Formats: sequence, structure tokens, C-alpha cells
Amino acid sequence: MSPRSSDATATEPAPMRVADALALICGRLRVSAGVETVAIAGSVGRILAADVAAPLALPPFDNSAVDGYAFRAADLAPTGPTTLPVAGRVPAGAEAASLPWGAAARIFTGAPLPPGADTVAMQEDVRFADGAVTLNGGIVRGANCRRAGEDVAAGSLALPIGRRLGAKDLALAAALGLPALPVRTRLRVGLFSTGDEVSALGGPLAPAGIHDANGPMLAALLARFGALPCPLGILRDDPASLRARLAAAAAEHDLIVTSGGVSVGEEDHVRAAVGAGGGITLWRLAIKPGRPLAFGHVGETPFVGLPGNPGAAYVTALAILLPVVLHLSGGTPEPPLPLVRSGFALGKRAGRREYLRVCLRPGGDGLTEAVPAPGGALSALAASDGLAELAEDMEAVRPGDLLPFRAHPLG
Repeated sequence: MSPRSSDATATEPAPMRVADALALICGRLRVSAGVETVAIAGSVGRILAADVAAPLALPPFDNSAVDGYAFRAADLAPTGPTTLPVAGRVPAGAEAASLPWGAAARIFTGAPLPPGADTVAMQEDVRFADGAVTLNGGIVRGANCRRAGEDVAAGSLALPIGRRLGAKDLALAAALGLPALPVRTRLRVGLFSTGDEVSALGGPLAPAGIHDANGPMLAALLARFGALPCPLGILRDDPASLRARLAAAAAEHDLIVTSGGVSVGEEDHVRAAVGAGGGITLWRLAIKPGRPLAFGHVGETPFVGLPGNPGAAYVTALAILLPVVLHLSGGTPEPPLPLVRSGFALGKRAGRREYLRVCLRPGGDGLTEAVPAPGGALSALAASDGLAELAEDMEAVRPGDLLPFRAHPLG
């Protein structure tokens, strides 16, 4: 495929909606990541490769949820307070002896209930004197007790396949006694910046040159997505070199990502090089910023060509590249975005999805609202808390509108 001239608008395809583009892209991808077993300490951010069943119940035994006194509810007087002798003391980690009828046991949070006990009174709600405890009336059977398996039943699904593991998931795995988990191998992503004007960081800057902002940014995002970014430098505006370097990268990586060179200018050669070495499936999105985006393949390796503008590259990385990485890694789609309240008014062109760099602040009523971030393209991105998403069918934003909000990935 050769780049069309800038005046050949009659052959230009209509921009594709983001949801339609993702359906098309993911329909052409298959999971390519392998499987390995990793210690839970090193599995954060990884994609779970199999369902994990609970090897034991949580809690594994009936236990007390508070510091207090364990007893049989049947020993309570029908009305008024009840005084019971205290027979035994059960700290956490100790085995408990059977509870005699008509007696109570001193018990601490997490300690097993003595056999026979079915209720616990908080120590703040009782009176202890002369070896006996006085319980108030009205205590419900089972109060302040955690039953075995009430959190997780033995044999039940604890963690589902496709989950991107977070610290909360590692806490559950550790509580279940699982020292390691089956996860997908990290996708090897060959990452290029493009353009004769782009200079690598640390090198000299040409008079008409710019530093490579996209390379470090996209490498950080890919790592945050759970992939293994492999920076491959800068592709210069030479068609033959482009084709050769893309082909070489495709042979060694699971995914190829570029930024720049996929628009319609006479010096935008990446799209043509990909077309010559594989194929282009789509290359224009109904999105702002980020319309010139390409998806295709180099040989058998999937290819995503992001815009060269850093702000547009950032937006399309979150909107398109993240779902691609998740799909290739066997991950489940991300949950719907939370909503924030708009604190501004803005006109919008219908038919395209727009992403606004916004800051969050307390509104006049104390609820959180979003306002446009100050600054230019990159300074506003750096100053913002995240992106507000304006759907294709919106024609204006009014104060008080609820907007999907994507917080910036951290780490």
C-alpha cells in the first residue's frame, strides 16, 4: 500500500468509531502470550492464565471477630442480664477446649471459637468481676462470629482467568496459602518512534529537531499494561529502511508499536511500509485527539501505529493499545469507567469521541467535579488528573453532566 497524496480526499475512508474499531481489531487477534508460574511477590500486574480454586476455606475455622467473651446463646436469660463464670482463655493461634455449659470463655479477635460456643459479646459491652462476666440482654445468636468458609468456600472460584492481578488479589492468594500463580508471559512489544526530526534522548538536538517524548512515555505505559517494552530506537523517513527494520522486529516480538508516520503526508512512510510487509486493516479513527491511527500486521505480527503527537499518542494508547495488549495477553476487558461531574461547558462536534485532559476538584457542594487542565498540549497532560471521555453522540458538555473518567496509570 502506498501513501496517497494529500489532495486525494475522495479515496479517504470514513473515520471509524472507537467501539467499532476495537471490535474489528480484537476480532482479528488471538491470545499469543504463553504461560508461566510466578511467585505471588512478582505477579502484580500480570494476567492470570487459569482459574484459581480455593484450596481451603476462608476463614478456615469459626472464629471471633472481636475481643470479648464467647458463650452459648442458649445460656442467656430470657430477659435481662446474664452472669456466667469465665472458664478458659483463647488467644489467636491457640486451640480452644470445649466450653462447659453455663460458662463463657475470654476470647480475642481471630481466635477459634471453643466447641459449643456460638456467640461472642464485645468486651466493651460486658462487665467482668470476680471471675464472672455479666452479659446484657438482647444479644443475637451468632453475633460477632465469623463462620468457616463465609468469605471463601473451599473449592470455590477464588480468582478468575484473565484478571490482571493487583495487590488485593495477592492478599487473597496468600491467605489461601498459594505461593505462586499461573500467569501469562509478558508480551514482547517492539517499540519505535519515527521521523527524521526526532532525536534520541541524550544525543544532540538538531536545529529543527525535537526530543523523543513518545518513546519513554509509551514504554512506561506498556510496562504498566503488563507488557515487556523493547525500545528499538527511531525509524527514519526512508521507505526501504522502514520495511527492513519492521520486518526484523516482527520476527522477534509479539506486537509492533510505532508513533508517527501513519497520516497522509508525503513523508509519512510507516503505513506504506506496513502495507508492503503485511497489511493495514484500519487507519483512521473518529477520535480527538488521535485520528491518524493504524492497525494491521507485519508478517504475522500485529501492528499498532499511533499518532506522532505525544498527546494524541497518549490518548490512543489508553483507548486502543491497552485493549490490544490485554487481548493478546488473554486478559479480560477493563471495567466501565467511573463517572465524574463536569464543572465546565464546552461545545463538541457530534460523531467522534473526544478525550479532555481534566483536573479534579471539590465542587461547591463537596462532590468531585472535573475542569479542563491548564496549559498547552504536554503541560496540560502533565498537570491533569486524567481524561474525561465525551461520547460520539454528545454535541455539548454542560456543567453538572456526568462524564466517564479515566485516571492516569501510575507506576
